[in-house]
Amino acid sequence: MTRRLLAVHAHPDDESSKGAATSAHYLAQGDEVMVVSCTGGERGDVLWPGLAPRAMADRDMGGFRRYEMAKAQEVLGIQHRWLGYMDSGLPAEGELLPANSFATIPVEISGAPLVKIIREFRPHVVVTYDENGGYPHPDHIKTHDVTMFAVDAAADADRFPEAGEPWQVLKLYYDRGFNSTKINALAEAIRAREPEAHILEEVERMLGWMGQRPDTATTHVRCGDFFSVRDDALRAHASQVPPDSSFFFWPLELQQEAWPFEDYELVHSRVPATIPEDDLFAGIPVEDGADTTNEEERA
Repeated sequence: MTRRLLAVHAHPDDESSKGAATSAHYLAQGDEVMVVSCTGGERGDVLWPGLAPRAMADRDMGGFRRYEMAKAQEVLGIQHRWLGYMDSGLPAEGELLPANSFATIPVEISGAPLVKIIREFRPHVVVTYDENGGYPHPDHIKTHDVTMFAVDAAADADRFPEAGEPWQVLKLYYDRGFNSTKINALAEAIRAREPEAHILEEVERMLGWMGQRPDTATTHVRCGDFFSVRDDALRAHASQVPPDSSFFFWPLELQQEAWPFEDYELVHSRVPATIPEDDLFAGIPVEDGADTTNEEERA
């Protein structure tokens, strides 16, 4: 049986900053990986002054980000679908969301194309964000809502019958790539390796805002061999990821030694699950059609 993983993200570049090494790891094992980008990232700003060709990005940010996504897709080797909605941007507090942007569309409408994708791709595992979106961007929060809706609806033959035969996702995860255990492990490694390193000041700053966060990760996928692929995919999104981005803050070799994982939280499983895990597909039956009627859920 070919195992299939579907990752649902808000914008192009999210697939590279969250779970890219995991995607490359599973693809190398012969599994299938698809990424869905819910929006085109049209309201993003150019974050790298040295970007070339800058004129194209200034004239057509949505088109430019599609070009960047195609490059990242080629680097990762993933399948990719656009859900087709407009980026909501990040309005200041008190400002209204732009009309007809993704975050304003009722989930019954915005979830319908994702139901179709799930029924066509038939993923065993789905990864998305938690109810806070990982961080409180309106598109990330809506991505959570749409994914939860679509996973549930895709399994129900009475809903969206025009979208194809029903499909039951077996496991659902939240991305937990930014967690305190990881940051503390990397910080400890940097202190031990280079106690006078110039980046220690930034390390302490990072620990100050996230070092004490509760770590809810249940599943640690060992994919350090693919961190360089992740970084190349990030560089494909040059408008959003400058060369001096914090994504490249930690030396690659240190990451591979101190924390060679990408991290997830198992939130629903229809197969037996033993926590902690080291594989998103752990417990998935080896044959299609296996009995998965005894649902186990981890809140």
